[in-house]
Amino acid sequence: MASIALRGLSKCYGKSTEAAVDGVDLDIAEGEFVVLLGPSGCGKTTTLRLVAGLEQVSDGEVRFDDKVVNDVPPDRRNVGMVFQNYALYPHMTVFRNLAFGMQAQRTSKSEVVRRVNDIAELLGLADLLDRRPKELSGGQRQRVALGRALVREPSVFLMDEPLSNLDANLREQTRLELARLHRELKITTLYVTHDQGEALTLADRVVVMNGGRVAQDGTPADIYRWPADTFVAGFIGSPGMNLWTLPWEDQGEAVCLGGAVRLPRSYLPLLERTGPTVTVGVRPEHLATAAHRAGKGQPAGGSELLLTCRAELSEHLGSHVQLHARLEDGARVGQRVIARLDASYETEPGDPVQLTAPLWAVHLFDANSAARIATVDVAGSGQDARRAPEGIESDHSGRRWGPAQAATPTWTMPPKVTSDALAAAQGFATSEAMR
Repeated sequence: MASIALRGLSKCYGKSTEAAVDGVDLDIAEGEFVVLLGPSGCGKTTTLRLVAGLEQVSDGEVRFDDKVVNDVPPDRRNVGMVFQNYALYPHMTVFRNLAFGMQAQRTSKSEVVRRVNDIAELLGLADLLDRRPKELSGGQRQRVALGRALVREPSVFLMDEPLSNLDANLREQTRLELARLHRELKITTLYVTHDQGEALTLADRVVVMNGGRVAQDGTPADIYRWPADTFVAGFIGSPGMNLWTLPWEDQGEAVCLGGAVRLPRSYLPLLERTGPTVTVGVRPEHLATAAHRAGKGQPAGGSELLLTCRAELSEHLGSHVQLHARLEDGARVGQRVIARLDASYETEPGDPVQLTAPLWAVHLFDANSAARIATVDVAGSGQDARRAPEGIESDHSGRRWGPAQAATPTWTMPPKVTSDALAAAQGFATSEAMR
């Protein structure tokens, strides 16, 4: 196993001045499972290919165990790579597919047989060694592709969207297999996907990429709970976080955001640095109808976000209802809102709806830079536990503050943001794919 370090890694193609990968800095510890997550064209696969040696680095360094490997050819980097399309040899049996790389390296026959049998047993392929790829299911082919990479005993495991060709059920099964393999083998793994369900369930750390750069680097829980900017907020979750640009007003004892929520006056210095408007974000799963909260003894208003909307569409998805609506009051008229409501909820297009969310679920972003400012009342105490100390700017990683000489604040985790909410985000991709 090896650690990986990327330092100012960049890649430009031809004479283009626009970088496909632009100054990526990333450290992956030995045995860590790191997922590069982002939309198509964000640079995640190019980054993986630069690590593998399949692309020439334009600028920066790729290091394995502190050794620069920019000029080391792929076959000498001791990496195992799994591709999206399996890339199996159709005329070879499973055994020969697994053994081919070792035979090309002139590994002894006895060692080849030992390794192939060990990997076949590990992946449940022992009874399939005499079959050819056309005689295998999609999941079995994927396991052969994984085995071909593992049988070489690589120090680094690279995977480029390995599950994207599988159906939803098989994808979930194979995802569990990958998690089990990593627990058992502890191989340093860099995994590329656009599927947030895979990222949130598999990764020790998730690196969200956008436009060739790292938008946020953190644990799955941190990425979900405290997105670094509006891009990450809108990308994580299906649907992503609701984002509304609202004017704010100093009302003396409190600060009012577009008539929707009142914040303690302590937030005034923070809002004054953002200009006359601020972007407010709330996840769909944290919204509920005012009637639902009242039924649970939680009256709307006061210390909650309050939204007056008109329903446009309600989607019944079995476990829940996904409500699409538009805001109707004040400066927010016409802005869209999506809520993930109880499965028993019923409404018709055009019906008025009043939605609420607790303050701990409200996120604030700079309307100009899109960077995250704070999560309101995150510990339920009237104080923001994730806010940068005065005069200190966030580095948008979701984990650290800069500059280096500044004291690092002690953060508390929101007790009300439970594992159920994170599990809901993890299950989104699978439920969407099965619709």
